[in-house]
Amino acid sequence: MARIGVEASLSDVQAALEEKGHDVVSLQQEQDAADCDCCVTTGMDSNVMGMSDTASQAPVIEAQGLNAEQVCNEVEDRLNQAE
Repeated sequence: MARIGVEASLSDVQAALEEKGHDVVSLQQEQDAADCDCCVTTGMDSNVMGMSDTASQAPVIEAQGLNAEQVCNEVEDRLNQAE
């Protein structure tokens, strides 16, 4: 399955993705996203300073306002689009 980077505060999303068989890694530092197929963030600190440096070309999903199942669906949709 895919390698998904998830912010540490999204433990419910981490558990749901692991349950679906994905390899989930915690995004604690910018370089943690380098080998991920997709990343999930809270969206709380997204583009705070108007900068758009990226550590990965993988799709990024902001989990703000979504439940764990919705995030899983979004991850799977993005991964299917990339194939």
